[in-house]
Amino acid sequence: MRIEDIFSDLPTLETGRTILRKLRSEDEPDIFCYGSDDEVSRYTSWPTHQTMEDTRHYLNKVLQKYDHHAVAPWGIVDKETGRVIGTSGFMAWNVHHDKAELGYALSKDYWNRGYMTEVIRTIISYGFERMKLVRIEASCLPSNLGSARVMEKAGMTFEGIIRQSIFVKGKHEDLKLYSIVVDDYRNQNKPR
Repeated sequence: MRIEDIFSDLPTLETGRTILRKLRSEDEPDIFCYGSDDEVSRYTSWPTHQTMEDTRHYLNKVLQKYDHHAVAPWGIVDKETGRVIGTSGFMAWNVHHDKAELGYALSKDYWNRGYMTEVIRTIISYGFERMKLVRIEASCLPSNLGSARVMEKAGMTFEGIIRQSIFVKGKHEDLKLYSIVVDDYRNQNKPR
């Protein structure tokens, strides 16, 4: 499997309440709406968007990744409103080791309603079924209890704390590491 095999044309996926699709330039106002929220960005590696230019810069980076067939996120579209309410997808993919790292952000208006768990389960399924991954991992700051719950509800297992793993927003931070391997995924999805 090659990265280009998947990311030359990132497919549209669907969950019960969302559509996962490529971001578009017209999504800029929706992205700014949640990207400019201090609560949303509190646990992310990126700073709160202060201006529409910050959002435009982010969006242009993602669109360039699409153009270069690089690993890039899906936009999460609420089926009911048609608005982009977040992003999710693989941030890195090690083809040689058949593993990838997940990341996500979601509008505060959709927190604690199961949306991100729904999205993550769909992306995990895509990773194992289409990308033929053996391991999918994700991490969060230890204080980000909501993100930890999402990973657990999506079937991921807590593996431990990676001490001072990243330098973000002016300081070194620990990360909680979660993973799911293909055998876990198959066991969780066996017909009963």
